[in-house]
Amino acid sequence: MSIINYNRTFFLKSVSKISDINIEYGIEIAFIGYSNSGKSSAINSLTNQKKLARCSKTPGCTQLINFFQVISNFRIVDLPGYGYAKCPISIKLKWEKLIYSYLRKRKPLKGLVFLMDIRHPLKVYDQYIINIALDQNIPIFVLLTKCDKLTLSQQKTQFQIVHKKLKVFLEEIHVELFSSFKKIGVKKLQSQLSIWYRENL
Repeated sequence: MSIINYNRTFFLKSVSKISDINIEYGIEIAFIGYSNSGKSSAINSLTNQKKLARCSKTPGCTQLINFFQVISNFRIVDLPGYGYAKCPISIKLKWEKLIYSYLRKRKPLKGLVFLMDIRHPLKVYDQYIINIALDQNIPIFVLLTKCDKLTLSQQKTQFQIVHKKLKVFLEEIHVELFSSFKKIGVKKLQSQLSIWYRENL
């Protein structure tokens, strides 16, 4: 199977409300994770662009959904990062409403790339989102990011811990090591997104 060319991906639009999306055709793959999980870096590595997805100056407090177009009927969606401790409760509640609404209502959504810092996987919000995705029958691809910060032995241990905790969902959830810095897992990410796209044509 040939992998889609992600190098020409471009920014499409940002929205603060689901009702403002106004795009109902095609296929969307969403990226989600804590505010420090490396979402922007992963999207930039996927598309081989340094500044396509930009980090917020205030981590975890940007409440926008960002859309990037890969090809005419295929989009990557960058969901707001969550879990930043210094955010006001009002921002956190707004995040919850926005994310939950997107996951439950977006018909073009065909897959979820779930980013977790390999040193701190499966936190509370991660588990909430996983349960919602499974309830909606949204397939999940887990990336254990920043794996270059651990030794190979530590990477193996963390991978096994996450895999064991998620093994009951093996048909829906796949786990891979990932590092934007070392380009580990980028090809597997490109391949998985290409598979989801072709499965939903």
